[in-house]
Amino acid sequence: MPTQRGQTERELDVISIGRSSVDLYGEQVGGRLEDMQSFAKYVGGCPTNIAVGTSRLGLRSALLTRVGDEHMGRFIREQLIREGVDTSCVVTDPERLTALVILGIRDKKTFPLIFYRENCADMAICEEDVREDVIASAKAVVVSGTHFSTPTTEAAMRKAMRLARENGTKVVFDIDYRPVLWKLTGHGLGEERFVADGGVSALLQTILPGCDLIVGTEEEFHIAGGSTDTLAALRRVRELTGATLVCKRGPMGCVVFPAAIPDSLEQGIRGPGFPVEVYNVLGAGDAFMSGFLRGWLRDRPLEECCAFANACGAFAVSRHGCAPAIPTWTELSYFLANGSPTPRLREDARLSHIHWATTRRRDWPEVMAFAIDHRAQLEAMAARLGADPARIAAFKLLALQAAQQAARQACDGRDGFGMLLDGIHGQDALDALTGTGAWIGRPVELPGSRPLRFEGGPDIAVTIREWPAEHVVKCLAFYHPDDEEALRSEQERQIQTLFAACRATNHELLLEIIPPRGMPAGDDTISSALERVYGLGVHPDWWKLPAPASQEAWNSIAGTIDRHDPLCRGVLILGLDAPEEELKAGLALAARQPVCKGFAIGRTLFGAAAEAWLAGSIDDAAAVAAMEAAYGRLIAFWQEQRSRHAA
Repeated sequence: MPTQRGQTERELDVISIGRSSVDLYGEQVGGRLEDMQSFAKYVGGCPTNIAVGTSRLGLRSALLTRVGDEHMGRFIREQLIREGVDTSCVVTDPERLTALVILGIRDKKTFPLIFYRENCADMAICEEDVREDVIASAKAVVVSGTHFSTPTTEAAMRKAMRLARENGTKVVFDIDYRPVLWKLTGHGLGEERFVADGGVSALLQTILPGCDLIVGTEEEFHIAGGSTDTLAALRRVRELTGATLVCKRGPMGCVVFPAAIPDSLEQGIRGPGFPVEVYNVLGAGDAFMSGFLRGWLRDRPLEECCAFANACGAFAVSRHGCAPAIPTWTELSYFLANGSPTPRLREDARLSHIHWATTRRRDWPEVMAFAIDHRAQLEAMAARLGADPARIAAFKLLALQAAQQAARQACDGRDGFGMLLDGIHGQDALDALTGTGAWIGRPVELPGSRPLRFEGGPDIAVTIREWPAEHVVKCLAFYHPDDEEALRSEQERQIQTLFAACRATNHELLLEIIPPRGMPAGDDTISSALERVYGLGVHPDWWKLPAPASQEAWNSIAGTIDRHDPLCRGVLILGLDAPEEELKAGLALAARQPVCKGFAIGRTLFGAAAEAWLAGSIDDAAAVAAMEAAYGRLIAFWQEQRSRHAA
């Protein structure tokens, strides 16, 4: 038998084993599943949700499961990586498809769902997938009831439990009773939570003695204990195990029994409840488990574990989706300290912003973007030179080639390469760049509009709903805090509309602010504009701004952002067609500012090449070489300035 390892030496806090699916959630709330018109796509499955939830709450989390060798399986793996979950034990099954679940929200009590799990990948988990070194590397392993429903997966779960006991790893059992997955109901009754079955009860009771923590609803303890009397069921479970028992009671919170079962459920250990409006109960138990484990695996008092768990459950029942609804540690801490002014947590603007900002798709500590989203400027250039405007699209492909070549040389494999590209002349370049891991911004403003108007029509949500989620919505507003009131109000309404659309469609927003020509601009002009935008309840993920000429102006901008949104990604500096040496002067000062994360520069890099290429005086290779050299110089200068400041 291997030597037992101390809990403090473990590389992981928790490994969850079992179900991993793609949840397709109906977006029309209040209708029948038969009538759903569109669906949101999330990762799902109890153990997968717990892996995501515990990672969000700051635990070192891993998942042991199987996914198909197809698009949905890759989606699960990539999303787990984005969430910080260790995927080294996620096996790609070449023979089976990833499981799917179709879900809907009918009303506060009805949540129809259909499981598509016939011979699915995660039900092929076998003993060979369970490695002793992995189990021994964790403080706890979470096993769930569904994976005891077939002989192969049951053998894998029992092996995991045995290895855990041999290596001093805690065993957590999520009863996770879904009668349909035990083939006790028809496919159309996926939401059914309880069907009494003596065979299932007998099997579950063989699992209980090997557990350290057992979590379930009252109905789940009914199946585990073989009685529909909750106290009687709990007492039967207690006869079989010394594990800490956690009974989830929905809006009444939970009750914990570390020892003997008392005469009343109310006599167990409890934590504070959080009365919220129920929007969607699906996934609430997984959020609850995530919160409880955050406390339990950090040796917090059981009352505090209950508070974490109840609060996480409250978030989940208030939102759309399962894993996406689980809070981050930053969000949970804020809620426990400040509460919420509304029981409809999804409508709490502050909590919603914290949730959004702490669950973004990926980190971008630096962005060095080649901006060629220009439409009107290139169209005017082509008209002046007598060039066919259809050639602009070809030029943007050359710019993409130049930018990628320069980035490969200058970025040395690091993140930070990005581009601003439009869907008018730049669609081919956008298609080629999307999915490569680059930062991508895409404009929505009608070029030159003041007051602000949107390209594609007045309903911006309709436009950006079709965009890939990785595209950052970029909007340029010619805006001054001293604008005439009617103009300013109209611009601000457009900005508010845009912000709401971005949140509704899960797109980041880059708001570019340029004071109109001819209007006075001092050290506080830009910061005053930012102050007004924040006052609208708008929190852009990024700001794109002209380079401030003084440290005082930078201090004012940084102070405004820090007061209103310390979770803002930061500022990108724009170029305004400045000569390269003049541009470098602004970048040298910008590189010293922690709030500045990089640049998005355009005409300084491509202007001369575009003029010559559209005029026919240089060929493709010369245009690419000129843009590659200019972009490479700018990246090198930025990195040198950034390094000098860091040193």
